Amino acid sequence: MKTLFEEIKASITNNYAQDRSFWRPVLPWGGVFTIKAGRKAVSSLPLYVEIHLRNTCTIDGFLMLLYVILRENQHFPRELSLHLGREFVEGFLYLMDSYNFTAVKLLWIWDKMEKGQYRSEVRKVSLQIDLFGNEHDNFTKNLECLLSTIQESHCSDWKCPNRMQEDQRRTINIHPLQEFPHGDLIQQAVDKLFCSRIELCEQDGCSGLREFTQRVFCHGAPAFVVLNMQQWKSEELAYVPYHLDLSDHKYLLEGATLFNKEEHHYSAAFQIDGCWIHYDGLRNVNLILLNKPPEFLLLSSLVYIRAAEK
Repeated sequence: MKTLFEEIKASITNNYAQDRSFWRPVLPWGGVFTIKAGRKAVSSLPLYVEIHLRNTCTIDGFLMLLYVILRENQHFPRELSLHLGREFVEGFLYLMDSYNFTAVKLLWIWDKMEKGQYRSEVRKVSLQIDLFGNEHDNFTKNLECLLSTIQESHCSDWKCPNRMQEDQRRTINIHPLQEFPHGDLIQQAVDKLFCSRIELCEQDGCSGLREFTQRVFCHGAPAFVVLNMQQWKSEELAYVPYHLDLSDHKYLLEGATLFNKEEHHYSAAFQIDGCWIHYDGLRNVNLILLNKPPEFLLLSSLVYIRAAEK
């Protein structure tokens, strides 16, 4: 049987100008998972019969992107298994290729998320899980140590109350730079976060200079990186770079997630064989082949994959 990825590629190859959509819904919003009661179930104390998922767009777009990344790069599943777990990666791919999309979401929720990251409540004989919130809280922060970085610094003043410091982060959150109004703003923002530098020490009563070492990934350059772009406005971006220099490696733009503030809704866009596809779990037809690259006016994150070494 063909994988879901192969089916999508075939749909791209065989599409007609008037029909640029995939043949069936992929990873639809929400979901219902039925649990069969066992033989020992007592009617007066019913087990949960159904699990209802709500507001799943905070994980849907990233799950779709993760699937494309794993299927499009043959050596990535093995590499990511070291961070996310072999059973998770294998189970994730199997469920996606089986079109068992609610089970895919539950796998992520129960395997990667903490209970405090979503709301759950019992309603009669059903369990409702509500994922309303921020996609970076629900997804990016739960990538284990994949995106973990560390940067050390020390102050030139021996009397500094906090002379040696370590800054550890689990996500890559970059901010617009007012002092660099021209050029590749995203690359410049990434460089500022990762490169070594010297600044005035900000400790109270200290007049020394603080030297920052180069920020490095704790477990080597990851297979893919997610740039949190929530602090950026569309007018601040001259363009989105298709190539990124990071940690002595080249990264290529794979996709992005988009956030509509009015609807408080996330969607995603990604590339397959050079073609851009828009995914929105709320649509009846939720996988659309685009005529041109998407406009990143509602940007929430950018996703880059590590380029193969020559």
